[in-house]
Amino acid sequence: MDLQLAGKRAVVTGASRGIGKAVARRLAAEGCDVVIGARSMGPLQLAAQELEAESGQHVHPVVCDTMDDGSVAAFIAEAATRLGGIDILVNSAARVGGARGDVETVDLNEVLLDFEEKVVGYLRCAQRAVPHMKRAGWGRIINISGGSGRAAGTQISGGSRNSATVNMTKTLANALGPAGVTVNAIYPGGTLTEVNLERAESRAVSAGTTVEALLAKEAEATLIRHLVTADDVANVVVFLCCPLAIGVTGEAIAVNGGASSDVHF
Repeated sequence: MDLQLAGKRAVVTGASRGIGKAVARRLAAEGCDVVIGARSMGPLQLAAQELEAESGQHVHPVVCDTMDDGSVAAFIAEAATRLGGIDILVNSAARVGGARGDVETVDLNEVLLDFEEKVVGYLRCAQRAVPHMKRAGWGRIINISGGSGRAAGTQISGGSRNSATVNMTKTLANALGPAGVTVNAIYPGGTLTEVNLERAESRAVSAGTTVEALLAKEAEATLIRHLVTADDVANVVVFLCCPLAIGVTGEAIAVNGGASSDVHF
């Protein structure tokens, strides 16, 4: 299927590794030129070189701290200059899991940082990118939320910021639809990324087994006998970015292999 993304101009934050990098790779493979952002230039440069070599597209590394408004403004301005505009924004820059702790133990300063990084950080990027999309009369914004936004446990911060991200996604969709911009969110569950693979290596050593055997056993315990990877999440994100997905906006879609037990109508 031709996703009709060739020539589109994309910006992906949190893209030096993990889901963000997987999304940038898939967008480039579909013919997009991409600006990738993260806090550290070294890993960004390595990622950009890798993705350019694979795709033949332009992949530009630009440093961005989404907790700093000036940094975001400079990042989006440079992205628009390098790309000649912005059609797609994928917000993926946030630490995995968020602050640890329940109502009695969580550090409130850490909670504030979680919201500053994810909810406000995503909003900063959207505010700066939206004018470029409105001028083009077309755009896509995808916000990477997290499964704890739907499956509340006892941890306060992660689920709260993820739920807020989804609510913000819907309000952005309501506001931007008339301008030709769709906005959606993704609920990833436990996802196999570079970081989780490193953790699996440590677990395998402790258990006296191989990484392959450990992951195979974990996959057998899932509903679909498959560990969801960053590439699996990226495939859904990139479809939502394409013109064919015009009928989907204001939605939050779980990509977790059926791990959640909740039902939505």
